Amino acid sequence: MCAGAGMGVDSGLPDFRGPEGFWRAYPPYRALGLDFAEIADPVHFADDPELAWGFYGHRLGLYRATVPHAGFAVLRGWGLPTRVFTSNVDGQFQRAGFDGVAECHGSIHHLQCLVDCGQPVWSADGTVVDVDETTMRARPPLPACPGCGALARPNILMFGDVEWVMDRSAEQVRAHRAWLREHRGHLVVVEIGAGTAIPTVRREAEVASAATGALVRINVREPDVRHGRGVGLAAPAAAALTALDALL
Repeated sequence: MCAGAGMGVDSGLPDFRGPEGFWRAYPPYRALGLDFAEIADPVHFADDPELAWGFYGHRLGLYRATVPHAGFAVLRGWGLPTRVFTSNVDGQFQRAGFDGVAECHGSIHHLQCLVDCGQPVWSADGTVVDVDETTMRARPPLPACPGCGALARPNILMFGDVEWVMDRSAEQVRAHRAWLREHRGHLVVVEIGAGTAIPTVRREAEVASAATGALVRINVREPDVRHGRGVGLAAPAAAALTALDALL
């Protein structure tokens, strides 16, 4: 299973495709002239931590409150040995009961020290950020490192990010690669909601399915399968998975 941001849209999560999509979800950033790539820049944690945590604190609360859509249950109901490779940081697969998830861009549900004091990445469980939704700025106190007391940040790979602590994600990806080697030649890859703008997930799906050619690409806007064999379905995640389940 390979999944991008489109997997979460049917659960009600916002679609950040293009500045207009982002600004519909977060109107205050339109007034500031900030698009998704600009607000999701780690420099803000040092320069303006209330601005940075306003965005990520709101997302943390949103993802905690989001219920995975019916497509997740469809996937689990197939009862097959499954691994998940995703660029999503929302934790929806784990909430839906999946084990073996490789989060290649990290997770908003884990934190790291801004000054990299040596404190290992830790869980964000119990961390609540109070956000003024009219200004999208966080109110102190902000999350802090339990080791040194410095400001904490989400353990997410952001734009232009050279300070992301990748240890947790790297271990997940190593386990994922080992599983792929074990099952090479016997895989069916279902790729859901992964676009071409940042093609990490699409490439993973194509490589994983290369030995069998068994790739099902579910994508509303970009369903074409151009390399090797496979089938593309131009449909939302929940609808496509429900239809496939009925056929099976």
